[in-house]
Amino acid sequence: MRIANLETTNAFTTLDGSQIREVARMERNTLAEAVIPPSGATFAHHHTFEEVYFFVSGRGRMRMDDEEAEVGPGDCVAIPPGAVHKLWAGPDAPLVLLCVCAPPYSDEGTTMLEGPQAGLNEATKPD
Repeated sequence: MRIANLETTNAFTTLDGSQIREVARMERNTLAEAVIPPSGATFAHHHTFEEVYFFVSGRGRMRMDDEEAEVGPGDCVAIPPGAVHKLWAGPDAPLVLLCVCAPPYSDEGTTMLEGPQAGLNEATKPD
């Protein structure tokens, strides 16, 4: 049995600009905590894999394709492969969420549409 603790897991920055602490990586999925700082935002992007966001704390907005909505603690959003998405944190606190990716998260399966990596992996958009 492997027990991972969020507090002792090293953070890294993903291509979208969020701080991630991956606590579980299995053959078919990953589980990570993502943190967007107050008034911060991720870069718009999409993946070849599916993703689920479960919001733990803070408040913000999420855009997926042509829809945009307020998000906060207890909200959950299922993101299908190829859906363009972006997050904005509110001004008062970090936006903290848990992310499940299946198959596991990879930079190679992520296409950036904004930011310094825009256009990266452009050929990976699923049909």
